[in-house]
Amino acid sequence: MSTFTTRDGTSIYYKDWGSGTPIVFSHGWPLSSDAWEAQMMHLSSNGFRCIAHDRRGHGRSSQPFSGNDMDTYADDLYALMEHLDLRGAMMVGHSTGGGEVLHVAGRHGTSRITKLVLVSAVAPLLVKNEASPEGVPLEALDGLRASMLKDRSQLFQDFTTVFFGANRSGAQVTQGMRDSFWLQGMMGGLKNEYDCIRAFSETDLTEDLKKLTIPVLVLHGDDDQVVPIAATGMRSAKLAPRATLKVYPGVAHALPDTARDQLNADLLAFARS
Repeated sequence: MSTFTTRDGTSIYYKDWGSGTPIVFSHGWPLSSDAWEAQMMHLSSNGFRCIAHDRRGHGRSSQPFSGNDMDTYADDLYALMEHLDLRGAMMVGHSTGGGEVLHVAGRHGTSRITKLVLVSAVAPLLVKNEASPEGVPLEALDGLRASMLKDRSQLFQDFTTVFFGANRSGAQVTQGMRDSFWLQGMMGGLKNEYDCIRAFSETDLTEDLKKLTIPVLVLHGDDDQVVPIAATGMRSAKLAPRATLKVYPGVAHALPDTARDQLNADLLAFARS
């Protein structure tokens, strides 16, 4: 397997497909780089080099007890970009991964990055507060953590309902999509995925958005039951100086699966622009 080792000794797995201008993908919770395979297949077949990693504690990467926070996630991903000497890259992040690629730019600058794509991303802040009343209540996130400790396997099976919007009339959600989510989630470590809930929900990325000078494409479904668009996508598009918002009508959180063809086309067009 392709891996590299971070400064704290964590082994990070990654995929590196194709050749050309690099596109770096970051996955959502509790998934792995496998969540991006349809997009990587499409873009690498159209002349781009596609790289995706398994976040520490997820997928095939090792499961350190510490470092399960957004700062370290961003440092790990930037270290991979340095390891591969990627330049002129477009970064694409879904959900938690959207926060991660944004924090890479905010924390390490954009000398290696030309564009960002935030797909159903948790930025600028997911948890509900006075400034963001449309966010997710802390009590709901505490309930998610409690369910993780009680029966993680059952939680991941149940969570697929809102993740894919399977509770909506006419939803095109297959059992295979649900099974893949469960499998990817169970590959990660309990401690890592538990800590990641705080990382993706309570990290305020407002300043990262404000300081961006590169083009940003914000893609979000308006029926997202996991990461509400009013609290995240719409606010991100207003905060980033060069952002463009594209709303996917009636689409749930899982854009890479439930809106695969449209997302593939939008990513390819933005990469070529």
